[in-house]
Amino acid sequence: MELREYVEALRDELVAASAAGDSETRAIAERLVAPLEPAVRLTLLKVLSAAADEISRDLAPGSVDLRLRGMEPSFVVTPPSSDEGLVEAGPDETGDAAGDWPAEALGGAVNGTARINFRPPQAMKDQIEEAASRQGMSINAWMVRASASALANSKRASRARQQFNGWVR
Repeated sequence: MELREYVEALRDELVAASAAGDSETRAIAERLVAPLEPAVRLTLLKVLSAAADEISRDLAPGSVDLRLRGMEPSFVVTPPSSDEGLVEAGPDETGDAAGDWPAEALGGAVNGTARINFRPPQAMKDQIEEAASRQGMSINAWMVRASASALANSKRASRARQQFNGWVR
């Protein structure tokens, strides 16, 4: 993806807007355009990164990563694993199939389902019910999806936080 066309479009819009002013206003706008270009690029990269994170949350256990090669960003999409890695499990007592998730997203080879007591505040419970309803899912299926997404993002975040200290020659 080339950011140049978007940066140039913004620059052109800024110059066009300055045309409404006097010659001094146009001169100031032209002087400001060049230093703004790196800030605009950085802002666009932040927006693309936030979008990739949001898509990854919805795509979990798959993911979308933003990579920068030179000055140009690109997306790397990792789809959820194929059906071969699915957890073998039947419907639980709520009627949701827990087998809709790849085993690696649920911590490895998993047989069957497990029960967990979750006691959120009433306001959060209402929001969870609403979100599940909007997506046409049961609360249990929505919670499994949200948990798998959070776990996948947690693993990616811990890898991204590696720091290296020292000298390079």
